[in-house]
Amino acid sequence: MLAEANKIAPMLIEIRRNLHRWPELAFEEQRTAALVARKLHELGIPHETEVARTGVVAWLGRADGPTIALRADMDALPITEANDVPYASQRPGLMHACGHDAHTAMLLGAASLLKQHEQELRGRVKLIFQPAEESIDEEGWSGAKLMVSEGVIDDVDAIIGIHVAPELQVGQVGVRPGPMMAAADRFTLEILGRAAHGAYAYQGVDAIVLAAQVINAAQTLISRRIPAIEEGVVTFGTIHGGTRENVLCDRVTLTGTVRSFNPAIRDRLEEGLEEVAGLTRLFGGDYRFLYIRGNPPVVNDGRLTGFVERISRQMLGGDRVQEAAKTTGGEDFAWYGQHTRSTFMRIGVRSPSWEGIRPLHTPGFDIDEGALPLGAAILAQSALQWLQEYDPDLWPRPQTTAAE
Repeated sequence: MLAEANKIAPMLIEIRRNLHRWPELAFEEQRTAALVARKLHELGIPHETEVARTGVVAWLGRADGPTIALRADMDALPITEANDVPYASQRPGLMHACGHDAHTAMLLGAASLLKQHEQELRGRVKLIFQPAEESIDEEGWSGAKLMVSEGVIDDVDAIIGIHVAPELQVGQVGVRPGPMMAAADRFTLEILGRAAHGAYAYQGVDAIVLAAQVINAAQTLISRRIPAIEEGVVTFGTIHGGTRENVLCDRVTLTGTVRSFNPAIRDRLEEGLEEVAGLTRLFGGDYRFLYIRGNPPVVNDGRLTGFVERISRQMLGGDRVQEAAKTTGGEDFAWYGQHTRSTFMRIGVRSPSWEGIRPLHTPGFDIDEGALPLGAAILAQSALQWLQEYDPDLWPRPQTTAAE
């Protein structure tokens, strides 16, 4: 597969650069989806558009066997690109700073490879080009969550996702069984005091002082309220309050994020934040608390992860495959894992000639495009070989977790 993928590398680079020049935000991926649909049509692969609003789903192989899905996300970020390259973003303020253009190109490459081997498929491969990984809309939908709600993976026995890794060099792959990425929640906490003249502060209740108490107390949630062997993050990202220097503030709004891996710890941190907010009432104030659960944690199935690791080692050699880092970053690929067997892998995109890392979500992010055929090959080979090796006794459908 890798030799075949290298032959279509120029096409993959062209696709990736086209997408990179014209980034689109979550649920706005009209041009991107049209390009994907056009390429699938050229390959003779049946597909459906406007899935999860702006997504595309395609399929190859036979319907009378197991189904494995491959997923790529398509949306970009509201970041202004700083790279001086011929394929730089042509849309001011928008940029593919997380590599979704590369993911889409890799999956289209895998589609091309699998089409050439379609007669060898002992089941079905579903190709999921997903919108809106980077954000959640006002109704609480991300692209993956909406895909799941629309039944896209109801018939899927396993799903594989891939993500660029700027910390790994081209030719390296990272895999990790079990928890890999954190649940990503957010909260808004409104601290309510009582206004007064700043010169007569005793006549009011200072919401700024109350907010300071709450912020300080919240720092103990990780260090003192959960077991030391567990992991979590509580971050206050914004604080807004006050009107002028001599008026006692009557209202402060705090927003932040909470990250965790264990569902019980997730519950405990949510409860703990509201308990901490209750300190305001001890000092004559009050609060309003809104906690919004985002993506659940990415937890990779051990057997499927081991399978992808084996395919990667066969293709690259054992020294090029390593354990991926566990991270408190979030990823909506987690929603698929709530309903079927899943694994999320990382593929190196750092050029050996570069000095240092070009981090995700920064204006200078870029990739070595030599990663594109490798990603396409691993996805295609994994799907082909999984179907060939499928045994229902070894790969029973896992018990699904109800969507939150």
